[in-house]
Amino acid sequence: MRVVDLSHELSPGMPVYPGTEPPQFACGTTLERDGFREHRITMFSHTGTHMDAPAHILPDGPSLDRFAAGHFVGPAILVDVRGTGDTIGIEHLLPLRDRLRTARFLILNTGTAAHWGSPRYFSGFPVLTAEAADWLGTLRLAAVGVDAISVDRMNSVEFPNHRCLMSAGACIVENLTGLDAVGRDEFVFCCLPLKYRDADGSPVRAVALVE
Repeated sequence: MRVVDLSHELSPGMPVYPGTEPPQFACGTTLERDGFREHRITMFSHTGTHMDAPAHILPDGPSLDRFAAGHFVGPAILVDVRGTGDTIGIEHLLPLRDRLRTARFLILNTGTAAHWGSPRYFSGFPVLTAEAADWLGTLRLAAVGVDAISVDRMNSVEFPNHRCLMSAGACIVENLTGLDAVGRDEFVFCCLPLKYRDADGSPVRAVALVE
């Protein structure tokens, strides 16, 4: 079994959603002074490769700590949507409808991860149409993942795709990377978040488990 890392490294100065502060890393203890080494890390809950809980957007949505650990592991379908323009329509997903009905995760490879660290990362990536998001909501997926900073337009204030998917019970995984290294369109996806109370989101170490 191959384990493919799909996560960006957390570091000072890394790309973050506009308006969010980048993570801060400080030396808490040292080997020389204390005999052991620790860091103090300060960051927003949606930093780097991360998962959004329904509680992130919906007033009554569940937080991540209310899901069993098994919710974050399962069969995934990877869909290459590069070259679709600025939208991902239902026509790009319908050919996979039978396979998606038995999957727990849909992962969208938009090609945006190639622009990580540049201004282009924050614009021009394709997003689901309202029709496509509505249809995905009927599948009862555990999560939809994307290699972009959001499943909505950067200028959105209503976040319609977040609301649509989360109202159907799905979490959202954003800022994935390394999807080309998976090498196939079916695999086991694992994206365990931190377990903290009332978690609206959490960084994850997302991986693909490939037979």
